[in-house]
Amino acid sequence: MKSASLQYANAMADIALAQGAGEPAARQLHEFAAAYAQSAELRTFLASPAVSMEAKHAVIEKIVARLGASKIIRNFLLVLTDHRRTQLIPEAIAAFHQVMRQRQGVAEAQVSSAVELSAGQKKEIAATLARMTGKQVETKYALDPALLGGAVVRIGDTIYDGSLRSRLQEMRARLAAE
Repeated sequence: MKSASLQYANAMADIALAQGAGEPAARQLHEFAAAYAQSAELRTFLASPAVSMEAKHAVIEKIVARLGASKIIRNFLLVLTDHRRTQLIPEAIAAFHQVMRQRQGVAEAQVSSAVELSAGQKKEIAATLARMTGKQVETKYALDPALLGGAVVRIGDTIYDGSLRSRLQEMRARLAAE
């Protein structure tokens, strides 16, 4: 299902960027996602095969109007509804945000370290990652005492493991091979 979400997200990003509405679309989709996440009744209503398309369209129209969302957002949600993909709404919106960030040259990095990093260390890591990727990097930090020392960085599907734990495992494997 991830590929379907990504297809909808890419199409939405193409349209939003072509119309110069990337930022407003992202904000409006975020607002809709929050409303969708908060309302179990809305999720059930939109997912129900017993509810007519006209009724679903009417509800989406009311929500879009209440949020002050654009025609782009309205059409995106109606397409998902018409294709019976309302269960993909949160996933498609998250994918849209990722696609927009990629197209804007922004990469998200998740840095796990054994101990709390100083502000200087965080700044140095962010600068190094920006040089490595050639993108603006937004970092999120987490503690993982199991690493023993060092850090593990994840950018998309790429993992840079500079942890003491992985080095000890490599050493253990080399010693066992000898």
